[in-house]
Amino acid sequence: MKIIKKINYLFIILIFVTGCGFKIENNIKKNNFSIKEIQTSGDNRINFKIKNYLLSNSKKNATNSINLSLKTKKTKTIKEKNINNEITKYEVNIFTLVEFYLNNTTKNTLNISSAGSYIVAEKNYSTTLSNERTIVENLTENISEKILEEINLKINDN
Repeated sequence: MKIIKKINYLFIILIFVTGCGFKIENNIKKNNFSIKEIQTSGDNRINFKIKNYLLSNSKKNATNSINLSLKTKKTKTIKEKNINNEITKYEVNIFTLVEFYLNNTTKNTLNISSAGSYIVAEKNYSTTLSNERTIVENLTENISEKILEEINLKINDN
């Protein structure tokens, strides 16, 4: 008899927990903006990739229009050295200041940064450059996704 009561209590708790009201985000409202103008300053390669990502994820005939300003800065610092005082790892930080005007009225500012490290190749300098290029591409993609997510949040709040 006690086992049946425990099963009933668990069943009732399960019903209440699963009916918590969680709602899946509506994908129709995602990326409901068009970009009129993008002004960039700082690292040109990073800005170019962010700009292309944002333009490819915007709609041409959307109700919300955005003017963007991107200011990026890339810093490379030494992360680790070995016993012989040779550099073994670098750390790359990318800082992006995004200012955007929603429908030419509301100014929003975002500070987004991303960091990562890469290993210095012992013999091939080209491998080191390839490692740096790969980490910069990954960090740029990460920043682009964060910018798009924040723009969508600001648009859906209004």
